[in-house]
Amino acid sequence: MSSSAASILIQSIETYLCRFVGPVLLFIGTIGCLLNLTTFFQKTLRRNPCANYFIAYNTANILYIYFALLFLIVSLGYQIDPTTSSLVLCRLRLYTALLFHSLSQFYLILASVDRVLITSHHALTRRRSTHRLAFISIIIGTIFLIIFHSHALIFPNIIQIIPHVFICNFEQSWEGAFINYYTIFKETLLLLLMIIFGLKSIHNIRNIQHARVAPEESTRATIVDRNTHSTSSKDRQLVLILIGDITMYALFSFIFAIYLIYMQITINVVKTPDRTQIENNLRNVCLFLLNIPCCISFYLNFIISKSFRSEVKKIIVRN
Repeated sequence: MSSSAASILIQSIETYLCRFVGPVLLFIGTIGCLLNLTTFFQKTLRRNPCANYFIAYNTANILYIYFALLFLIVSLGYQIDPTTSSLVLCRLRLYTALLFHSLSQFYLILASVDRVLITSHHALTRRRSTHRLAFISIIIGTIFLIIFHSHALIFPNIIQIIPHVFICNFEQSWEGAFINYYTIFKETLLLLLMIIFGLKSIHNIRNIQHARVAPEESTRATIVDRNTHSTSSKDRQLVLILIGDITMYALFSFIFAIYLIYMQITINVVKTPDRTQIENNLRNVCLFLLNIPCCISFYLNFIISKSFRSEVKKIIVRN
């Protein structure tokens, strides 16, 4: 297949994804995030500090969907892109997309750390999982990321990549190299941390199950044991939800990380217009795929977690 044919094929895939699949993802993602938020706000789950992280995570997800996915649908699916004619909109769009994607990742990391704390066999470690720690971590981390990504309000520009084709992006200078290396580092490091914390939580749960001692044959001991089992059961269900979110995030962010590494390796290679167009189309497809974990999180939670399904059913019955 010639480079021209490959360019046309990938551009067609990009257009059809954004025009037909995009609106579907936008709809189910919006409904899913709202249902996730409603479910985690329920008293039975709200008592758990980890629910605060999932509430923040889904808030960032729905904002990312409307500042990233909606833009891709309009600009690539219907060729309406105001960011190539307005520098203010260009920088604002890149800033919000970077910010909300980073916040989503950050909140997932916090949830992973919380699950490691609460599943520890050390009582003092488990006590560190508190609502106070959750609120402080979320607020400080959010403020830091808002300030840290402010460079995206200054450096992006409207760039002509090939004749008559303009995109809103960082220029291939020091700021472009910085954002590429930063994104590669962030995607790789956060992915490793999520996997490590997720596996550690599973390991802790297995250790607790193996070390569980049979309750004494007394009414009081039986009540205490039942309460302990109930709490640990909810924690296990939240770990399952977390593992599901991490798995989906890892699957699609890994693709984007590979693309960024390739682009950085070939940054000094002289490229034909067709190759440049293909790389730009692949970038857009990767950015589109990054929205999938945000859009399917609720449906994955509903499938893998019995307690989550129970809470959703209660909400439906009440309404």
